[in-house]
Amino acid sequence: MVTRRLILILGDQLSHNISSLKDASPDQDEILMCEVRDETDYVGHHKKKIAFIFSAMRHFAEELREKGWTVHYTRLTDDKNSGSFVGELKRHVENLKPDGIRLTEPAEWRVHKDISGWADNQSLPVDFCPDHRFICPIDAFISWAEDRKTLRMEYFYRDMRRKTGLLMDGDDPEGSKWNYDAENRKPASDDLFMPKPIRFRADDLTDEVLDLVETEFNDNFGELRPFHFAVTREEALRALNKFIKEMLPYFGDYQDAMLSGQKFLYHSILSPYINVGLLEPMEVCEKAQQAYYDGDAPLNAVEGFIRQIIGWREYVRGIYWFSGPEYVDSNALKADRPLPWFYWSGETKMACVKAVVDQTREEAYAHHIQRLMVTGTFALITGIDPHDVHEWYLAVYIDAFEWVEAPNTIGMSQFADGGKLGSKPYAASGAYINRMSDYCENCHYKVSQKTGEGACPFNPLYWHFLDRNRETLKDNGRLKRAYSTWDRMSQEKRSDYLKTAEHYLEQIESL
Repeated sequence: MVTRRLILILGDQLSHNISSLKDASPDQDEILMCEVRDETDYVGHHKKKIAFIFSAMRHFAEELREKGWTVHYTRLTDDKNSGSFVGELKRHVENLKPDGIRLTEPAEWRVHKDISGWADNQSLPVDFCPDHRFICPIDAFISWAEDRKTLRMEYFYRDMRRKTGLLMDGDDPEGSKWNYDAENRKPASDDLFMPKPIRFRADDLTDEVLDLVETEFNDNFGELRPFHFAVTREEALRALNKFIKEMLPYFGDYQDAMLSGQKFLYHSILSPYINVGLLEPMEVCEKAQQAYYDGDAPLNAVEGFIRQIIGWREYVRGIYWFSGPEYVDSNALKADRPLPWFYWSGETKMACVKAVVDQTREEAYAHHIQRLMVTGTFALITGIDPHDVHEWYLAVYIDAFEWVEAPNTIGMSQFADGGKLGSKPYAASGAYINRMSDYCENCHYKVSQKTGEGACPFNPLYWHFLDRNRETLKDNGRLKRAYSTWDRMSQEKRSDYLKTAEHYLEQIESL
């Protein structure tokens, strides 16, 4: 007797070789895909993010149909749409009466809890398949992490290099060093040749989605049009090939740089495609590695790029599942200030923050240093509630899913996990932004001024952060030099820093 399973494919599982489809057959099994309000509304997602995921889902469903699959696709505005994955599973199980349910494990605690809770109460079998798109299984990461005093990415990354064989020369790393990060911190100048990421024209299916988003999510953050993201695997592969050829050779040198008017520099803008399944992590890394072996990209660029994927991406996913669903509520520094409105409006006199927020509103994208060292650092040194910061990042970026965004925000950016992920808080004065960008040149505030009216807010707020969190951070080895510098300052100078910082905190919405 033929066993018919209903295979649920989620919006971040758009891979034809996803584990839930392994050994499945269009003759025996059917597919369910759903656009649901539970996913669009749990935070106020950027309009482009919703459009990207819905369009990619609809295109993927069409590809599956072309391969002979029966696809039951619930659109957001369908009359019978229950608004949740569990509701849609219930409805389709009642209508189709399958012999079983199958899906690849959800990537987020929230979705996993809902679906597994429903599955526990079913009389029919529900098969959860591991997500083989990740290189390190969750169980393997937990085994690596559970007996360690510190969870440092560098050591995990080296294990991933050995496991994958990427950039390995036998048992040794290519070029004799594991990490070339020291070579990847050059500021960029505006006279460099800046290739542009490939932009894709919306087809009829995407236009239909854009109209839907415009109608249903008109009050959400961000600009919807122009929309130029890839929404199919074929388009994502074209974006990958363009990056490898034109941007990768310079990616390493300038990956930390920030320039006004240059939103993308040499970054790949591939993370959205990897995170929803249009590209596979290993295929991306292997193409980058081949560029090095072919002499088309230097080792520091290729190593830095590969580290972001098999190192950092895999590591934060492991931290997320190892730490449990309560991780997002971590607040080791007891920060409780509300998120300033200019994170949404961009209406601030701080040129760096304005540039990043404006770009985020326009593109649903900012690169990792803009996120970490501008909006992230400002939130950290002003003591903004890390859960507010977490929800903002989750909402505004096209590549943000909780498994990758929460550890980056709660752990690395806000140090709210107390150092589980990062070895120190990423607090900094305006000097770092001035060194790595041109934002300070036309700012209302003076980066060279340390205290008093007109001083760059990052300068006094940095010292205020260290001073108010001293009891918690005093034993952090990487901050000993900063605290030593603070202690050597005159009482008058310290008082000026604190007074200026408190003045700025009192009028934070007007900065």
